[in-house]
Amino acid sequence: MKAFGWNMLLALAWVVLSGTYSISNLVVGVLLSYLVLAYVGRDKPTFARYFGKAPRIVSFVLFFIWDLIKSNARVAYDVLTPTHLMRPGVIAIPLDLKDEGGITILANLITATPGSLTLDVSSDRRVLYVHLMYLEDESRQLAEFKALEARVIDLLG
Repeated sequence: MKAFGWNMLLALAWVVLSGTYSISNLVVGVLLSYLVLAYVGRDKPTFARYFGKAPRIVSFVLFFIWDLIKSNARVAYDVLTPTHLMRPGVIAIPLDLKDEGGITILANLITATPGSLTLDVSSDRRVLYVHLMYLEDESRQLAEFKALEARVIDLLG
């Protein structure tokens, strides 16, 4: 957390010193301060975890945004066209996640995606039940959810 604090402090200093108060300038400040801290703190073990996790977070966010765009487009197309392509169904996803926090994050990410809704977790926390608007190929959908779960495990691990 110390490295993140330094990153944000340096980014804010960049914004104040440059005199341009915009989101794009803040993003540039975050990237520049990240690079500076990566160079300066490369030998400090407290910074090693931050610099290993930050690229995974960015990768995860981009992956999830792309997933949101795809699912939004699919639901919007179905709503705006006269024919309905919905094939609703419930799928059971066996979980590799063991902790409640990770399961909650996965369940919320699934629910945040249009066309899917987390219904329940089994009492032994080994299966997640999800309702889908478009359940055409159960094995493909299961593989997509397992890929999302693997990214959550990587992010939390």
